[in-house]
Amino acid sequence: MISDVTLRPVEEADFDVLFEFMRDPESVAMAAFTAKDPDDREAFDSHTRRNIANPETTNRVIVADGRVVGSIAAFVMEGDTEVTYWVDRSVWGQGVAGRALTLLLQEVTVRPIFGRCASDNEASKRVLLKAGFEVVGSDTGFANARQGEVEETILRLS
Repeated sequence: MISDVTLRPVEEADFDVLFEFMRDPESVAMAAFTAKDPDDREAFDSHTRRNIANPETTNRVIVADGRVVGSIAAFVMEGDTEVTYWVDRSVWGQGVAGRALTLLLQEVTVRPIFGRCASDNEASKRVLLKAGFEVVGSDTGFANARQGEVEETILRLS
């Protein structure tokens, strides 16, 4: 079981491991709303560099027991601040995402703040609900990972 979870800024040295996490087929299917081609390293690097350079975005690496196990961020989309996270499948179910979200919410204090997840992604929904987010609606959009329309649950922390 993971005992220590911390966050630190994303560095270029993290790109290799983060890229591998974000192209895991089971993780991609669960997340649904992913990059058009999870295997496109050039697009991943470009997107990640743009995000870490954006002063309106807080990008962090999740470190568990001294090992990088994911990423978490807060970003502004159409005037609303949203959170997103991605955790390596090897640590699913160990509370890593929840602890990382708690740490990010201590750093990013703007409220309301929103989270979104594929409506059938019960694990991600539980992480957000446990952190105090409330379901405020749903939307349907094209999900690259599933190549079709997928319902997305929208949650808000006030």
